[in-house]
Amino acid sequence: MAEVVTSRVSRRTAGPIADGAFKLLLAAVCIAGAAPLGRLLDTPTWLLIASGAALLTCGGIEIGYVRTRPARTYTRLMIAYDSGWVLAALAGLLMAWQGSGAGGEVWIGYQTGAPLVFAVLLATAAAK
Repeated sequence: MAEVVTSRVSRRTAGPIADGAFKLLLAAVCIAGAAPLGRLLDTPTWLLIASGAALLTCGGIEIGYVRTRPARTYTRLMIAYDSGWVLAALAGLLMAWQGSGAGGEVWIGYQTGAPLVFAVLLATAAAK
């Protein structure tokens, strides 16, 4: 009897898995490099560690729910998250160009709060 082997990663799950993996990678960078990144971005070390923890949580939840949440839900959440990411980065750059030291805090602050909102919205979304 022939056995059918199916891939665990489909076209619909590849995006959310890659997005979650990127968040996990960014979390590792934030946590491992908290002190030097804090100096570079002029942000407190604790904020980078908190950001890393939030990204770690979100990335794990994002990968964990990939089989039980609709692709449409993931797509909407990723678009909203990434749009906010771009706006926070632009706001941080604008502040830095104007000589403000708060630009890094704006961007890392977004990286701390937005992943938690993303994770809560994903966890409370309707299942497939």
